[in-house]
Amino acid sequence: MSPEQRRAYWRANLKLVAILLSIWFVVSYLFGIVLVEPLNTIRLGGYKLGFWFAQQGSIYVFVVLIFVYAWQMNHLDRQFDVRED
Repeated sequence: MSPEQRRAYWRANLKLVAILLSIWFVVSYLFGIVLVEPLNTIRLGGYKLGFWFAQQGSIYVFVVLIFVYAWQMNHLDRQFDVRED
Protein backbone atom coordinates (compact mmCIF):
# COMPACT_ATOMS: atom_id res chain seq x y z
CA MET A 1 0.00 0.00 0.00
CA SER A 2 1.40 3.34 -0.99
CA PRO A 3 1.65 6.22 1.50
CA GLU A 4 -1.17 8.03 -0.34
CA GLN A 5 -3.42 4.99 -0.03
CA ARG A 6 -2.59 4.68 3.67
CA ARG A 7 -3.51 8.32 4.22
CA ALA A 8 -6.76 7.88 2.26
CA TYR A 9 -7.61 4.75 4.25
CA TRP A 10 -6.90 6.50 7.53
CA ARG A 11 -8.84 9.61 6.46
CA ALA A 12 -11.87 7.47 5.50
CA ASN A 13 -11.63 5.64 8.85
CA LEU A 14 -11.49 8.90 10.80
CA LYS A 15 -14.42 10.30 8.83
CA LEU A 16 -16.50 7.23 9.66
CA VAL A 17 -15.56 7.42 13.35
CA ALA A 18 -16.40 11.15 13.46
CA ILE A 19 -19.82 10.55 11.91
CA LEU A 20 -20.65 7.69 14.27
CA LEU A 21 -19.44 9.59 17.34
CA SER A 22 -21.56 12.57 16.27
CA ILE A 23 -24.62 10.33 16.13
CA TRP A 24 -23.66 8.92 19.53
CA PHE A 25 -23.39 12.44 20.97
CA VAL A 26 -26.73 13.55 19.54
CA VAL A 27 -28.58 10.51 20.83
CA SER A 28 -27.04 10.25 24.27
CA TYR A 29 -26.40 13.86 25.23
CA LEU A 30 -28.82 15.97 23.20
CA PHE A 31 -31.81 13.60 23.10
CA GLY A 32 -31.25 12.09 26.54
CA ILE A 33 -30.35 15.24 28.51
CA VAL A 34 -30.65 18.59 26.70
CA LEU A 35 -33.80 17.98 24.65
CA VAL A 36 -35.50 15.64 27.10
CA GLU A 37 -38.34 18.02 28.00
CA PRO A 38 -39.43 18.80 24.41
CA LEU A 39 -39.11 15.12 23.51
CA ASN A 40 -41.22 14.13 26.50
CA THR A 41 -44.23 15.71 24.79
CA ILE A 42 -44.06 12.81 22.31
CA ARG A 43 -45.08 9.29 23.37
CA LEU A 44 -43.48 6.11 22.06
CA GLY A 45 -45.08 2.84 23.14
CA GLY A 46 -46.67 4.56 26.12
CA TYR A 47 -43.39 6.12 27.30
CA LYS A 48 -42.24 9.69 26.96
CA LEU A 49 -39.74 9.91 24.09
CA GLY A 50 -37.09 11.82 26.08
CA PHE A 51 -37.26 9.25 28.86
CA TRP A 52 -37.13 6.44 26.30
CA PHE A 53 -33.97 7.87 24.69
CA ALA A 54 -32.31 8.29 28.08
CA GLN A 55 -33.14 4.78 29.26
CA GLN A 56 -33.37 2.48 26.24
CA GLY A 57 -33.14 4.28 22.92
CA SER A 58 -29.55 5.35 23.31
CA ILE A 59 -28.52 1.75 24.06
CA TYR A 60 -30.28 0.48 20.93
CA VAL A 61 -28.61 3.18 18.86
CA PHE A 62 -25.19 2.32 20.30
CA VAL A 63 -25.60 -1.34 19.37
CA VAL A 64 -26.66 -0.36 15.85
CA LEU A 65 -23.62 1.94 15.59
CA ILE A 66 -21.32 -0.97 16.46
CA PHE A 67 -22.75 -3.06 13.62
CA VAL A 68 -22.63 -0.12 11.21
CA TYR A 69 -18.97 0.48 12.10
CA ALA A 70 -18.05 -3.18 11.56
CA TRP A 71 -19.95 -3.31 8.26
CA GLN A 72 -18.42 -0.06 7.00
CA MET A 73 -14.90 -1.07 8.05
CA ASN A 74 -15.25 -4.38 6.17
CA HIS A 75 -16.33 -2.40 3.13
CA LEU A 76 -13.40 0.00 3.56
CA ASP A 77 -10.95 -2.90 3.98
CA ARG A 78 -12.18 -4.46 0.71
CA GLN A 79 -11.99 -1.09 -1.04
CA PHE A 80 -8.34 -0.62 -0.03
CA ASP A 81 -7.52 -4.35 -0.29
CA VAL A 82 -6.39 -4.71 3.33
CA ARG A 83 -8.96 -7.27 4.44
CA GLU A 84 -7.81 -10.05 6.72
CA ASP A 85 -9.60 -13.03 5.13
